[in-house]
Amino acid sequence: MIKMFVMETCPDCEYVEKQVAGNPNFEVIDIGKHVRNLKRFLDLRDSNPAFDEAKKAGDVGIPCYVLEDGTVTLMSVDVGLEPRPENAGAACGIGGGGC
Repeated sequence: MIKMFVMETCPDCEYVEKQVAGNPNFEVIDIGKHVRNLKRFLDLRDSNPAFDEAKKAGDVGIPCYVLEDGTVTLMSVDVGLEPRPENAGAACGIGGGGC
């Protein structure tokens, strides 16, 4: 099962979350629903180099995917999902881009 860290208010997360609705191969973990989920995500983000570029850009690093073998990726295509088009409007970043 692929763990997918998301947040309800993130447009990139919303886009990919719709693609996995009802798919038993994905466990969707909303980091905004409970502090326990946020702590799980922060532990991962603080210790995994997959987040280095996102952190440099000032992004949170969601959506994030943890594969069954423990591999972490921020690329939706790596898990067979279509990423939200870059020119699709709203974004999470203070500067108007990224999540």
